[in-house]
Amino acid sequence: MSQQVITPELCEWIADQSRVGHASESILSAMLGSGWDETVARQALARTLGQPSEPTAPAGATPGLPEPDLSRFAPVIDAGDREVKVLMALRQPRVVVFCDLLSQEECDGVVALAKTRLARSETVATGSEGSEVNAARTSDGMFFERGESDLIRRVEARIANLLRWPLDHGEGLQVLRYSPGAEYQPHYDYFDPGHVSTPGILKRGGQRVATLVIYLNTPVAGGSTIFPDIGLDVAPVKGNAVFFSYDRPHPSTQTLHGGSPVVEGEKWVATKWLRQGVFV
Repeated sequence: MSQQVITPELCEWIADQSRVGHASESILSAMLGSGWDETVARQALARTLGQPSEPTAPAGATPGLPEPDLSRFAPVIDAGDREVKVLMALRQPRVVVFCDLLSQEECDGVVALAKTRLARSETVATGSEGSEVNAARTSDGMFFERGESDLIRRVEARIANLLRWPLDHGEGLQVLRYSPGAEYQPHYDYFDPGHVSTPGILKRGGQRVATLVIYLNTPVAGGSTIFPDIGLDVAPVKGNAVFFSYDRPHPSTQTLHGGSPVVEGEKWVATKWLRQGVFV
């Protein structure tokens, strides 16, 4: 499969199929049926048609992707009620590391609100609908309802301003606590299109298109956010955050990531997942 090359002839064939009315997903299916690797096929579609080949977005979906304003390469972004520093920005995949997204006091406040509501974290069930405890995710966690307190509302509004994405397109903040030895093995945040639970999940706001992980404390050792496909480790520093987006539910987005084991101390994070449409 690694030998497959996107040739001018292939692009011309894709363009011809599009001109006669075939949808991108139909063209993709034909290519897969002819033996093309899916990653290469999607890249060819994107190159030829000028946009990623992906499932149809839900009604009311916001076009594009969440994206901070990095157009001026300014080291500081105005997020409405707070200036947020940019420590690092990667274009492909889109990964941005922010400094001081939350103040020290705000981090402590979120932790205090979450502490009494923690339970063992779950993942989407492997072979059925719903969720389940999974050995790959050894943390405790909880979800806030969107806008459930003044502090949560302030943080959510700041995130919406920073990432230029509607506030109601975000899931409620999830807070996780990792004890020594706890980790979250590498995974993707989008919903697997082939999973039995996915059609029902997508009714609540479409696919996830971006993730923001906020560090609520600084562990003594360990606990970095890792991106194995690109060899990137992000250190968990209190008040900082890492953002990444994905334009389709596919490994070609290179957004495989995980939480490496905590070596000493605890790690607290707050995660905000952003959807294509209004999350209900």
